[in-house]
Amino acid sequence: MTAYSLLILPGDGIGPEVMAEVRKVIDWFQTNRGMQFDVSEDLVGGCAYNAHGTPLTDATMKKAQAVDAVLLGAVGGPAYDNLDFSVKPERGLLRLRKEMDLFANLRPAQCFDALADFSSLKREVVAGLDILIVRELTSGVYFGEPRGIHADDNNPDNEGGRVGINTQRYTSGEIRRVARAAFELARKRNNRVCSMEKANVMESGILWREEVQWVHDNEYPDVELTHMYADNGAMQLVRRPRQFDVIVTDNLFGDILSDAAAMLTGSLGMLPSASLGAPAANGRPKAMYEPVHGSAPDIAGQGKANPIACILSFAMALRYSWDEGQAADALERAVEKVLADGVRTADLMGPEGGTPVSTSEMGDRIVAALSAA
Repeated sequence: MTAYSLLILPGDGIGPEVMAEVRKVIDWFQTNRGMQFDVSEDLVGGCAYNAHGTPLTDATMKKAQAVDAVLLGAVGGPAYDNLDFSVKPERGLLRLRKEMDLFANLRPAQCFDALADFSSLKREVVAGLDILIVRELTSGVYFGEPRGIHADDNNPDNEGGRVGINTQRYTSGEIRRVARAAFELARKRNNRVCSMEKANVMESGILWREEVQWVHDNEYPDVELTHMYADNGAMQLVRRPRQFDVIVTDNLFGDILSDAAAMLTGSLGMLPSASLGAPAANGRPKAMYEPVHGSAPDIAGQGKANPIACILSFAMALRYSWDEGQAADALERAVEKVLADGVRTADLMGPEGGTPVSTSEMGDRIVAALSAA
């Protein structure tokens, strides 16, 4: 059996702690399911800056390009706030996304029944929620030119004398490739895609709608496609979120909508993500997986961090990088079983109580649930 290659980048803060629990899960699958993983580890973010003066070395970047998947913990922290922008920890993450050309960001929002009361919405609104937001990640207003803050000396009515410019720019090819990713994912789920933009006020939104429709009509007519303005989409996410299956949208709206959807589930400590690119020579997509939560340096080293988001990120790697859907299902069921049993890290402790556990103990419970299944 060919080993699945994985580069682990634990990063900063709680990153190493949650990644240690993923290691337990990997070991379990190797021992009990006969799966083989070729795992290497390196530095990214603040720890890489401390060691090398850069948040991501060229050698680490080369490793990332060579493996099937990258699993990243978290980067950053207040200790690095005063660094020059070019060497801030987050620049390592952005370099990985850019040079691996990871154009499709997948953010699932799944509400486990045991945590439905943790959502800011009513249980009946979020119970059973399972949606996937596909965000275009490498273009749009975050990357468009021209951009910057400039003098506006020729406008006497401009009191401050400056103008800030950001350009929303998309090509047909950029839109079509992320649309294809969304349609492919929908085929493996409930076969429905909702595309969100602002075609009523933005030319880039008109192009987005037209190109997504073209991909549907010519390549995925079997998938149900609807269109929605992004502002209405935000309202619908908090009004009736279970109406959605896969949502595909641009970089800016995806950034906002995925964060809104995240809070439907009750805790950032529960949310994984994936960033996918074009297929490599072996047919597997370039891929990086990471929890949505940050580095949380205030609790680092205290055993308080919730490792579930990182463990579920590995489940996404099983599903999308290695086509091990049954293994991914088993891992997700193990997480659900542990939560249903009332096992809780500090972020999940609510008025109803539960069994408090440390980061390491939560990992042990999930591995035990895998064995008991």
